[in-house]
Amino acid sequence: MSTTALRTPDATTLATVTLGRRRRNRRRLVVLSVLSVLIVVMVAVSLMVGRTFYPPMDVLRVIMGQEVQGASFTVGRLRLPRTVMAVLAGACFGLGGVTFQTMLRNPLASPDIIGISTGASTAAAFAIITLGLSGTGVSAFAIGAGLGVAMLVYLLAYKDGVSGIRLILIGIGIAAMMQSATSYVLSTAGQWDLQEALRWLTGSLNGMRWPSVVLVAVIMILFVPLLSVVAKDLNMLQLGDDTASALGVRVDRTRLLVVIAAVGLIAFATSATGPIAFLAFLAGPIAVRLVGPGSSMLLPAALVGALLVLIADFCGQYALGTRFPVGVVTGVLGAPYLIYLIIRTNRTGGAL
Repeated sequence: MSTTALRTPDATTLATVTLGRRRRNRRRLVVLSVLSVLIVVMVAVSLMVGRTFYPPMDVLRVIMGQEVQGASFTVGRLRLPRTVMAVLAGACFGLGGVTFQTMLRNPLASPDIIGISTGASTAAAFAIITLGLSGTGVSAFAIGAGLGVAMLVYLLAYKDGVSGIRLILIGIGIAAMMQSATSYVLSTAGQWDLQEALRWLTGSLNGMRWPSVVLVAVIMILFVPLLSVVAKDLNMLQLGDDTASALGVRVDRTRLLVVIAAVGLIAFATSATGPIAFLAFLAGPIAVRLVGPGSSMLLPAALVGALLVLIADFCGQYALGTRFPVGVVTGVLGAPYLIYLIIRTNRTGGAL
């Protein structure tokens, strides 16, 4: 048998590969469609349900800019910006989390774990309690600190490339330092400042306003296309730096671009809502289990993140007997999963 014949796949193999690809594509399309429908349903429920129920037509008229007595204020100024921010922030956390997890080939490589969100929290607590800032000032401190911590962790982990395990361990150490600093700042706070800081630190959508929503939307417009452009190269990084480089990927350039985009999304979302616990950590693995491996997880993780925030915020407001910030609900969901994932990773390795 000739060498050419050995290298040429037969018709059965080609048919099997093609069938498998079609099934994966069909499964991905179905999952994305179901997630999108669920998000639309949760958005509608979030806008209609509350202390006062507004029928769908009233909500639709408010969204279209018409004046509806009672609903214009409650839906248009309170519920609508809160709900839109839930979708945007959830998508940002989902995108940022799955980007780090994919790039470093480890489900523990989440901004929640490696200190980025903790650094933003420390800066926000310092701005509120020590400097007496609020609103935009707190957001600016949180954004700057999130970007700064990400750069510090990246530089400390860089040695002939970035090792996933090294970055995670350094990130955990930085996060512990930031958490200690946060505890010290909180211990010096007065009662009013302490309440404000704790509300921010738990991750909350309360009091959301349109300027914050617009800022996060603009950041998504800037960074999501960048992630989309490098999505194929990002997936190649899962094969290892040497293999990715052999396939034509400019590894250092790709890693730098995805870090900038992912950290930007996380930092600005955190500045608006506070650190919603474990959201960036949960979205990617859930998306992988729904869609299956073999394709980009950016869009599925964004949809999962948005859906998780919508569900967690609704449950925190109405399903638990008393009102809890969204970060409390996601924390309750994420902590057991973190323990499970650590045990699973220890047994089977670090694949997402």
